[in-house]
Amino acid sequence: MQKPKVFISSSNKDISWARQFVEALQAQGVAVWFSERQVPPGRPFQAEVEKALRESDFIATLITPDSAESPNLFFELGAAVGMGKVIVPIVPKDMDLATLPPPLRTRQVLVRSTPKETAKLFVAQLKPEAA
Repeated sequence: MQKPKVFISSSNKDISWARQFVEALQAQGVAVWFSERQVPPGRPFQAEVEKALRESDFIATLITPDSAESPNLFFELGAAVGMGKVIVPIVPKDMDLATLPPPLRTRQVLVRSTPKETAKLFVAQLKPEAA
């Protein structure tokens, strides 16, 4: 069976947590696309993101109150929704869900804890028996 491919959407303010989350997913055998690691210098960022979104099975969107209004988030969400991708919003436990961008308000969220525990919960949702 092929590894699921997960696109990680995050803000620079949350980069430390995102890096640990990526490492925890990879430790569980998940193929991860994370812009910090996959966009080579000098490459057009938007084109690389679009390509990665097309090739991904799941989109893990790390949302914080600061990132909920990010233009990059809106671009990635619009593209992912248009492509019919499975989008999993990952939010802090104290986040007001009414502040989520409209495409995320109707989706079940994953409340984050430690990066390792959140990755474990995320991966459990990728298994066929969880569907």
